Amino acid sequence: MPAIIMELAPLAKEKKAQLVREVTESTARATGLPPQTIFVFIKENSPENIGVGGKLLADQS
Repeated sequence: MPAIIMELAPLAKEKKAQLVREVTESTARATGLPPQTIFVFIKENSPENIGVGGKLLADQS
């Protein structure tokens, strides 16, 4: 039972569904495991809590 945990900025539900589908398909291909055994967890973080390149994501344009 692979568990994939992703932390990212908030996404629309449709984008999360696409991400889960594609990550599951890719992991199933790479591992040879059935998709039903692959868990994907999405943890959303607000842009004020994400730093990239020494700056908060909320402050980048």
